[in-house]
Amino acid sequence: MKSRIINIEDVPFEKWSRGGRPRFAIAWVAQRLNARKLGFNVTVVSPGRRSFPYHMHHANEEMFFVLEGRGSIRIGRARRRIREGDFISLPPGREFAHQILNDSKKPLRYLAVSTMEVPEVAEYPDSKKFGVFTGTAPGRKPGKGSLRRFARMKDGVDYWDGET
Repeated sequence: MKSRIINIEDVPFEKWSRGGRPRFAIAWVAQRLNARKLGFNVTVVSPGRRSFPYHMHHANEEMFFVLEGRGSIRIGRARRRIREGDFISLPPGREFAHQILNDSKKPLRYLAVSTMEVPEVAEYPDSKKFGVFTGTAPGRKPGKGSLRRFARMKDGVDYWDGET
C-alpha cells in the first residue's frame, strides 16, 4: 500500500508563469497521496502577483490557511487583508467569488483545501467566463472520459440549436 504520509519537502512545486513572469508555484499534495474526496495543495504566490483568476464555485467549498506572508483576498465586492495564521472559508455561491493576491514584497504561502464534487461549474466574473468539469474534479488532471471546457457567458446557444 502506498504511504498515506508525505512531507512537503518531497512534493515538487509546479511553477506557473504568464508573460515570462512567475505567478505562483503549487505543490499538488492530495494527488501525491491519492486523496479521494478532498483536494489540498500548498501554493506560493510571488510578490505582486495573484494565484488563480477571480472565480466562484457552484459545487465545491474551499478553505485556505495562510502559512507564511501577507496579502489580500477579494471575496465578493470586499477586499480583506490576510496574514500568517488566518483561516478563510469559502462555501459555494456567487457571493463567495474570490481571489488571493500577494500585494507584499515577500512570498505568500498558503494551504488550500477543497471538496472535490463533480460535476462542477465555476464562474469567472471579471472575464465573464465559466468552466464545466465532469468526470474529474477541478484541480486534478482530467481522466479518460472527463469533460473540461471553458466558454464566455455571451457565447451561449439555444437548447435546440443544431438539433433536428
